[in-house]
Amino acid sequence: MNYSRNELLHADAAINQLRNAIYHLARFMAKNNIDDKKERMQRIGKNISKTYIKYWSPTELVDLNNIRDVIATIYKKVLKSSISVELNENEQLIIVNDTNCALCKYEYDDIQIAGCEILLGLISEFINIININSKNKTILLIEPLKIQESKTFGNKYCVQIFKYKIEGGM
Repeated sequence: MNYSRNELLHADAAINQLRNAIYHLARFMAKNNIDDKKERMQRIGKNISKTYIKYWSPTELVDLNNIRDVIATIYKKVLKSSISVELNENEQLIIVNDTNCALCKYEYDDIQIAGCEILLGLISEFINIININSKNKTILLIEPLKIQESKTFGNKYCVQIFKYKIEGGM
């Protein structure tokens, strides 16, 4: 059975299959001494965003007023996950707390990379594409910073951290 990408957005995909594939990929990269695992995982997320946004977007502009809601909406729509989002305006950080990360459900002793590295790329690219395509002169851009905690490493939940900046002028 062949589905279009648009049809797949409306289907209930088995997230566990994606999660399993991520960890097979992580093992493959480790076995083959790939050094830039995090960058490759984030690039996977960025590529997913570039395709996904062609079929669905949560908003036409992301700023500091709606960033929490936009990120929560992306997690809900794409991953069927509920998260909390904190904003640290002093350090210009966005902190996502995911108690039930779709990509990091289990602890793995043989894995040194969190599945949610993909989410760092996915979320940052999604928001950047939205804002770069907006008509506003001042835009919020975010970049992946780090996975602070992950269920993959035995933590109780996953914590993804992004750095943001505001570009342009009025």
